[in-house]
Amino acid sequence: MTKVGNQSREPSSFIGRMFVSLQDKRMKKVITIYTESTPNPSSMKFVANVYLLEEGSVEYLSREKANHSPIAQQLFGFSGISSVFITSNFITLTKSSDVDWFELNPILREFIKSYLESGAPLFSGPTEQVSDDTISRTATMNPVETRIIEMLEEYVKPAVEQDGGAIHFKSFENGVVTVVMKGSCSGCPSSTVTLKNGIEALLKNLVPEVSEVIAEAV
Repeated sequence: MTKVGNQSREPSSFIGRMFVSLQDKRMKKVITIYTESTPNPSSMKFVANVYLLEEGSVEYLSREKANHSPIAQQLFGFSGISSVFITSNFITLTKSSDVDWFELNPILREFIKSYLESGAPLFSGPTEQVSDDTISRTATMNPVETRIIEMLEEYVKPAVEQDGGAIHFKSFENGVVTVVMKGSCSGCPSSTVTLKNGIEALLKNLVPEVSEVIAEAV
């Protein structure tokens, strides 16, 4: 409290509120969202300048299965959205064929930006939709399987993520590697060509025990 002549005056609470508000605005992170097309014409990648998941990925194929992800549930509320894939710093959305990305893109981009800036949680519980631990392994007791996983992580995973998807090792039996494809890679028209000419050829070259690679969608 300060004195002016014989009068006492409290510091202005209004000025104090303005100062706090200004601090909040300065501390609030500005979110930017941009889109990237993928090899799958039905999928679009929405990239943020913040991390959404520190590790791993999740994919929701319906609103009912997204009960642990408030943002995914709301994204399913937009017309034509058929799957939501979330990993590191991007969300890949897949739409039905009768919806045009040209109309959806600006609306979805603004929604994701506003949601992230609001500070609302992306997940309210376990982030993993699929409880199959075999698709998230990084090593096994089998040295050949471990080698396959290492090659997928080093050479294949970065390229697949660049295209808005994810790939996980599931099993290796009788020379056949089974992988799980998620995001834009699931149902992509060119995924079979990529699998055979790219991933299978690479693994055959680096891991002689591999004779074939097949894919499963989540």
